[in-house]
Amino acid sequence: MSINTFTCHCIGDTLDGLRDGLSHFSGPSRAAVVFAITGNASMYVFDPQHLLSGHEPRLKELYVENQTWRDFPSIQRSSLRYNHIVAEKNLQLTGLISYGGRSGAVYYQMWFTEHHPDMCSIGPTERWLEHAAWRFSHDMASESALYTGISGGFLREYATHAVRDDIVDRMNILLGWDTRLRIYPILDAILELSRTREEGAWPRGKLVFVEPQSLDSISFLAHFSTAEQPSLENIKHVRKLLAAVEQSNLKLISDGYNVAGIASDNLPEFTITADFRGGHGFLKVIDDQICSFADGTYQSTTRRANLVHLEEALLETDIDPEAGNTLFKIVAALVHQAEDQKHGATLVLDLTPTPIAIAGQRFDSALDLRQPAILDLAKSLSRVDGALHIGADQYLHGFACLLDGHAIAGENRARGARYNSALRFTAEHDHIIVVVVSADRPVSIIQSGIEISAACQWKPLSCRINQPVHLDKWVDHNDE
Repeated sequence: MSINTFTCHCIGDTLDGLRDGLSHFSGPSRAAVVFAITGNASMYVFDPQHLLSGHEPRLKELYVENQTWRDFPSIQRSSLRYNHIVAEKNLQLTGLISYGGRSGAVYYQMWFTEHHPDMCSIGPTERWLEHAAWRFSHDMASESALYTGISGGFLREYATHAVRDDIVDRMNILLGWDTRLRIYPILDAILELSRTREEGAWPRGKLVFVEPQSLDSISFLAHFSTAEQPSLENIKHVRKLLAAVEQSNLKLISDGYNVAGIASDNLPEFTITADFRGGHGFLKVIDDQICSFADGTYQSTTRRANLVHLEEALLETDIDPEAGNTLFKIVAALVHQAEDQKHGATLVLDLTPTPIAIAGQRFDSALDLRQPAILDLAKSLSRVDGALHIGADQYLHGFACLLDGHAIAGENRARGARYNSALRFTAEHDHIIVVVVSADRPVSIIQSGIEISAACQWKPLSCRINQPVHLDKWVDHNDE
């Protein structure tokens, strides 16, 4: 069965919307899909940005050499036209999240996107891919005469729905279907609270949502009378109450309708917690972090620096792997401290056998950063103007260090002195990696005068410039 223009249109719209939506939720993201319209049709792949590059052997094993994916109980196209999909779960491919399903309209489909290393959870993204499968199946069942072309629009704006769907799935496992918790109003209230200031301050503290029937089991420190419980819709009132639990172990307790009181421990088995931390916050179900929120939107990020490029750079050096791992943990601790305290910092990783001389404040003898007390001291010293000088021996050799060098072509005046000084310094010194933490920008990993953390392996392209291709031909072509 060949792929006609209508199918190409559906798959292109769906993939465009999916990719755009996930890029806002998780940062720049690609998407791809493999599918077969009927049980005896060829398997096709649509991967316009080469997301699946490197996974050809596994895909060949799954779909070309092994035909068991066709061995599925007969799906009647007439009986499963619109909304019933038999799920096909994550294939567990390295660096990818995948989810798909089978239906009367599309016999088999599997959608893919990137598994970013700084994701709180893959749950919302899996729900996003699941909805992409549902939209594609629905469009194919509708056929060209009834095609509306709105699937891409739905998927672009699916963030809150993806978070809600993940929470509902978790909630149904623990509480069953008979629950009175209203998830959409809860998610809307959290976003409204996150952007509501009180006397100029952003909200801090924890607001915990529990099943209404569980309220009687909570040992409240302070329980508000039923007639005076603030409505969750009264955002300003709830925002004022958050001040009572700021910087403490206390929590506001809500049943999704009203704020019932203040408690600390011994909460019910199932809870949804909004942890407000000033300009951002985190959403948890029980103890699992689902996503973060900021600027009125939900996002997948842990709001921690992505240091995977540093980890890779250390692996490529001659440093002992165990020592490299320790060094990475030291740098990660310093970076995360600077992020949490919202101050800039510069860390010079000197991987030369004998640390080079850098102008700055030095010690009588270097300090061992493997000692917790010394690491805490280094966190404090990172606030001082200038760079920390860290050797391959995991010792701190100096602080308030000045990085100089000649001007180079890759400088960016919009990035400030820390960033450009690091570019110049690393351009003139081999075996040096500089980590720059800016208060208002992502962390930059710089080596040999280049920001290696800024490297991009793909370009955003419209999906409509490509068409699905036979999977067996795609595999053979990419293996060449």
